[in-house]
Amino acid sequence: MRVLIAGGRGVLGGAFARLLRASGHQVRILTRGPARRTDEVHWDGSGPGDWETEIRDADAVVNASGYGLEHWPWSKAMKRRFVKSRVQPGHALAAAIARSERRPGVFVQFSGINRYGLRGSTLADESTPAADDFLAQLTVDWEQATAGLQELGVRHVIARNAVVLHARRGLFPLMALPARLFVGGRFGSGTQTVPWIHATDHARALRFLLEDPNASGAYNLIAPETSTNSEFIRAICKALGRPFWLHVPGIPLRLVLGEMAQLILSGRPSHPRRLLDAGFVFAYPTLETALGEIFHGPRSM
Repeated sequence: MRVLIAGGRGVLGGAFARLLRASGHQVRILTRGPARRTDEVHWDGSGPGDWETEIRDADAVVNASGYGLEHWPWSKAMKRRFVKSRVQPGHALAAAIARSERRPGVFVQFSGINRYGLRGSTLADESTPAADDFLAQLTVDWEQATAGLQELGVRHVIARNAVVLHARRGLFPLMALPARLFVGGRFGSGTQTVPWIHATDHARALRFLLEDPNASGAYNLIAPETSTNSEFIRAICKALGRPFWLHVPGIPLRLVLGEMAQLILSGRPSHPRRLLDAGFVFAYPTLETALGEIFHGPRSM
């Protein structure tokens, strides 16, 4: 399969591209930076251009574009960048597909598990309505940018991502830093849910949905094990052999991080119902197995 990935240099898009290549797929990357390899093509992420010829030759298109939410501070300008970096590429890709004389069979659209809101004790699945806070509405706009592709006969898959546990990049290294510095402990009440998925399982789930001709609509890319903040940080401390003892109150975090603090202090339990129903099997379904691989290497088989 010939797969075109917009945002294929990012943490998630890059890992997915590597897995696809290892699986025998042909991968092309759309990048807003200069093209550095023969399989990379420059685009501006906002409108038509020479890059559209890539659409005609693609069997599948993946929209992994989006400026990372770990960037701080969340000023008005930063929040506009979060929205623009997600919505504009979606509109550009959808418009190019609509104009193309040959259309891909499947389009995979990245989104976020925060669609369901950062508060609530009930277990959210793919049928749960979107909340009305900034992060939830960001995912609504993100998904809506390419929603019309289904009407053009393109199988449309939405990957609602949890926090991806990657050893060196993304949010996780920041989350693990206090434990590494021997000051690990709960944040705020510690009862808030931490949505997570191991980086390997994230890429594998994307490949699973890309290759399954029956996969369509929204899927929660989140591990089946639900963990609170206290359980999550305690597990990191245990994996690193560090003490779990420090309580960081919510007030100073809000003063330092502003609105971004809600990513740490709030969280709603969610479930990968449709992914499990489709038959996907997680390699790292528990925190113990996921953190063990990250800090100590792959499991022996």
